[in-house]
Amino acid sequence: MTQETFPRLLQRHASERGARPAYREKDLGIWQTWTWAQAAGEVRAMAAGLASLGFARGMNLAIIGENRPRLYWAMLAAQTLGGVTVPLYQDAVANEMLFVLEDAEIAFAVVEDQEQVDKLLELRAQLGGGAGGADGGLGPLAQIAYDDPRGLRTYDQAGLRSLDALAELGRAWDAAHPGWYEREVEAGQSGDTAIILYTSGTTGKPKGVCHGHAGLIGAARAGAAFDGLNDRDEVLSYLPMAWVGDHPFSYAQALVAGFIVNCPESRDTVMTDMREIGPTYYFAPPRIYESLLTQVTIRMEDAGSLKRWLFRKAMETARRCGAEILDGRPASLADRLAYALSNLLIYAPPRNVLGMSRIRVAYTAGEAIGPDLFRFYRSIGIDLKQFYGQTETSAYACLQPDGKVRFDSVGPAAPGMEIAIDDKGEVLVRGVGLMKEYYKRPEATREAINDQSYFMTGDAGVLDADGHLRIIDRAKDVGKMANGLMFAPKYIENKLKFFPFIKEAVAFGSERDKVCAFINIDFEAVGNWAKRRNLAYAGYIDLAGQLPVIEMIAGCVEQVNADLAADPLLGHTQIHRFLILHKELDPDDDELTRTRKVRRSFIAEKFAVLIDAFYAGRAEQFIETKAKFEDGREGTVSATLMIRDVKTFDVKKDAA
Repeated sequence: MTQETFPRLLQRHASERGARPAYREKDLGIWQTWTWAQAAGEVRAMAAGLASLGFARGMNLAIIGENRPRLYWAMLAAQTLGGVTVPLYQDAVANEMLFVLEDAEIAFAVVEDQEQVDKLLELRAQLGGGAGGADGGLGPLAQIAYDDPRGLRTYDQAGLRSLDALAELGRAWDAAHPGWYEREVEAGQSGDTAIILYTSGTTGKPKGVCHGHAGLIGAARAGAAFDGLNDRDEVLSYLPMAWVGDHPFSYAQALVAGFIVNCPESRDTVMTDMREIGPTYYFAPPRIYESLLTQVTIRMEDAGSLKRWLFRKAMETARRCGAEILDGRPASLADRLAYALSNLLIYAPPRNVLGMSRIRVAYTAGEAIGPDLFRFYRSIGIDLKQFYGQTETSAYACLQPDGKVRFDSVGPAAPGMEIAIDDKGEVLVRGVGLMKEYYKRPEATREAINDQSYFMTGDAGVLDADGHLRIIDRAKDVGKMANGLMFAPKYIENKLKFFPFIKEAVAFGSERDKVCAFINIDFEAVGNWAKRRNLAYAGYIDLAGQLPVIEMIAGCVEQVNADLAADPLLGHTQIHRFLILHKELDPDDDELTRTRKVRRSFIAEKFAVLIDAFYAGRAEQFIETKAKFEDGREGTVSATLMIRDVKTFDVKKDAA
C-alpha cells in the first residue's frame, strides 16, 4: 500500500475484475464499453507508443479535450512511464494555453480533435517547436496525438498522428522489448508527481500545483470509504479534466474503488446521456444544480393548473419532512404516508428527468449553494452534500457526514485532514491530500505552506462548536467599508446567485459608504418568465433593459437585504443600488476564469464608469465595451443602463 500508484491500481483491477465494465463513451448515439482488462491493454499500447517516440521519466504530457476514455488512458500511460500529466482547459483559446505549455515545457500532447490540433499547431509555429529542438532533443509540442480523426485526414505535419497510430507503434515496441512494461510499472513510486493542475490565475499567472500519487490516492481512498463507494457505482464524467473538481471523481476514486466512468457524447447531450446512464455517484458545481432546478420550474410553470397544484402540495410535504426521512430522523406516520405517495407520483418523475433516479450520493462544491436549492434536492430524496477543498488539497478538506448535513456549513474536516483558523480568520488545511509543491515556484510554495505544514487557503471562515466549517469569503476580498465594518463581497454575491433568475453578480463596497452590485440575469430563466408575461425582447441586451425585468430583479435583491439584516456578522452590507449589465460576463473577455470565478479587479477597471455612476447617485449610465463574439469576431456592445435603488432593512440590534 505504501507504493500505490495509479498504474498499479489499474493492473490490480485488470487482474481482479478484468471482465467488468470500466469505461463507457457515447459515440454517434451508441454507448461503447471497455472492460478493465481492455482498458489496461489500451494503456499499455499507448505507454509503449509514447516510449518509442522518446517520452521518458520526468517528462510532462499535455492533455486537452472533452472527457474521453482515451484521454484518461493517456494520463495513465504517461504515469506508467514515470511522467506527469498536465491537463488544459479545452475551451481555452490558443494564446491562453501558451503560458502553461511553456511553463511545463510540453513536448508531448494528447488531444481530442481537430480544434485542439489546430490550436497546438499554431502555438508550435509561434514557439519554433517540432521534432529536433535547439539542443538536438524534442522541441516544444514535437509530438501531438489525437483521438478523433474527423477533419484531419489531409494533415501531414511532423510529429502528428492519431492515437490508433500511436497504439500501433506501441504494440510493435512492446513486442520488441519483453518485460519492459512490467518494469516501468514497478519502477513507479508513490511519491512521484502524478499530475500538475494549474490554478485559474485570478490575480496573476497560473501556478502549477504538483500532486503525487500518494496524496491523490490517499484522499480518494478516504473519501470513497467515507461514502461507501464500490465497484458497482457509476459516475458521469463531464466536467473539465483540467479542473481539480473532475480528478477525484473521474480518475482517482474510480481507480481506487473500481467503479465505472461514463463519458457523454458532447456537452449538449449531457442531460440526455445522464438519463440513459443513471449514475449512482454525482458531482456538479452549484450552477449546474441551479440550472437543473430552473428546468423543473419552467416545466411546472408551463403545466396545467391541476399539475401545478399537485406539485405545490407535494413540495410542501417534501419541505416538511423530506430531509428528515432521508436522514433517518423521526417523522409522523401521516407525513411518511404522504411523502411515500408524493414520491411515487411527484418526486420520482423529476428525478428521472434529471437523470438522478439511481443516485446514492451527490456532491456540490466550488461556490456556496443556497439553502432553498439544497433543501429542494434533499427533500425529494437526493442525498446532496457539500464538500470543501482547493486545487492544492486535491479538492479534499471537508466532507458532510450523512445525517449531519447543514445548509450553512461545508462540514467538518474530512478523514485524514485537519482544519484550523489562524488569528486573522484564515482557514488552514493540512493532511493526506496536500500538494507536494508549486511547479518551479519554490518561493510560492513556502508562502503557501507554513512552518506547521498547513496550507493557507486564502479563505476566511469560522469553526462552530461541532467543528463544522463556515466559509465567509476569500480572505483577500474581505475588506472594510467606510464605517470600518467588514465587507465580504462573495458572501453577498452567493446570496444573489441563489435566485434562478440571477446568473452572476459582482458586489462593490470596500472603502465605500454603501454596497452596490452588478447583476447578470439568467437568459433562459428570465426569458421564460418574460414569455409567460407576453414581454417581447430581441436578445440579452433588450431583455436585461426591460423595466419589468429590472423590477423583478429588484425584488430578489430586496429579499437578500432582508436576509442580510438578520445576519449577526454582515447585516450592515445590504445592497443599496444595482444595475443589470448589458453583457454576460465571459471567460473569453477575461472577466471570469475558465472555472467561472470572478476576476474582480479586472471587472472593476473595465466597468469603472458604472461604479462611478453608482456612487455619484446617477439614475442611468451609458457604456460601450469590447467583447468577443461566438464566431470569434471582436466588436463592441453598448447600452444605457438603468441604475435601481432598492429597499434596505433595519439591522437587528444583536447584529454587528
